[in-house]
Amino acid sequence: MDDYMVRAIAADGTIRAFAAYTRNTVEKARSLHNTSPVVTAALGRLLTAGAMMGSMMKGDKDVITLRMEGSGPMKSLLVTADSHGNVKGYPGNPVVLLPANSAGKLDVAGAIGVGVLTVIKDIGMKEPYSGTCELVSGEIAEDITYYYASSEQTPSSVGLGVLMTPDNTVNVAGGFIIQVMPDATEETIDKIEHNMAQISSVTTLLESGKTPEDILNTILDGLAPEMLGTMPVGFNCNCSRQRVESALALINRQEIEDMIADNEPIEIKCHFCNTSYKFEVEDLKKLCN
Repeated sequence: MDDYMVRAIAADGTIRAFAAYTRNTVEKARSLHNTSPVVTAALGRLLTAGAMMGSMMKGDKDVITLRMEGSGPMKSLLVTADSHGNVKGYPGNPVVLLPANSAGKLDVAGAIGVGVLTVIKDIGMKEPYSGTCELVSGEIAEDITYYYASSEQTPSSVGLGVLMTPDNTVNVAGGFIIQVMPDATEETIDKIEHNMAQISSVTTLLESGKTPEDILNTILDGLAPEMLGTMPVGFNCNCSRQRVESALALINRQEIEDMIADNEPIEIKCHFCNTSYKFEVEDLKKLCN
């Protein structure tokens, strides 16, 4: 199945909902960064959240950035997404080996540790919007739920999951975000809470063949859900030699002249996709002209 997300409303528009299947996106991230299983799970959860959160933005050129920084051995995660389902990200440390947690699962919280989540929305204004909150669990879904409540005053329920195969590739990945609008009734909220209490984990649902639409129909059962459309999701990096050249041109001229004096080519690697760009001494000289 190709990766995609679906958007929906329910209860006369007082609930908005998003669900995504992201197995290929997360597997591409695992392959590009050669991540260990616990890092794959953590990065995959944040990539899935980023794709859905990006789709909530209205503008064609809007970009959302999610940054988690923690005291654990993974150190950090950075994900950026646009409003069209394109998402990319990387971990601070791609290889973390930890024993399973008390539930026998990959210890994502242990890999991240104590820290903060920062959400930056660049929607074309002079200054991007930025909100920061402490991590409440390090399991990512709960942290994003808390971010929405504390920074955007939007009660939300977030579910994210990545399931690995025995050979450490990605088996299934995906998630959902359910948001309660201010005019939702108590009955609507009670119904969602009742439905949420009945469902299995995201990975169990996806592994059993459930689609994002199935997941939303289950969570929104009894609230007249209306699917608004789907959108492809993918790990896509927009780096290019031209963009790297532009960044190099902003470096202090003396630094570039020092590189030229070394008489060695330089190599610059994109953090998001690990693509390397090589600049010969002649290329550096052109930047100084």
